[in-house]
Amino acid sequence: MAVRIRLKRTGARNAASYRVVAADTRSPRDGRFLETLGWYDPNRRPGENCRIDIERIEDWVRRGAQVSDTVRSLVKQTRRSAGQPVAEEDPAASEAAKAAETPDAAVPPESPAAGDVPAAEPADEDKSEG
Repeated sequence: MAVRIRLKRTGARNAASYRVVAADTRSPRDGRFLETLGWYDPNRRPGENCRIDIERIEDWVRRGAQVSDTVRSLVKQTRRSAGQPVAEEDPAASEAAKAAETPDAAVPPESPAAGDVPAAEPADEDKSEG
């Protein structure tokens, strides 16, 4: 099951507010969800307009959930207001980048470099079995 962390619309007409939820990608916007992770109210002042459980979002991302662009920006906003460092990438993407920087991820020593590969020898027609 593919999980997406996205907004679910709540509130009255012309007075929208949203819940940040983890939901199956196949479910509709205001349909069934797996877990509520926070809320967002665009009608409030900035800095007081959202409350998100960042630890739970990171847990879902570690398990493979995809974060929508809007929720990603709300997480950055929440981290800035809390004084936490703002990561530019997803935690899963940053772990992959760290793994690529380690010396173990380099080309193994037993593999030849591109210039050291011997050319293929031409096949001898005399040795063919007939």
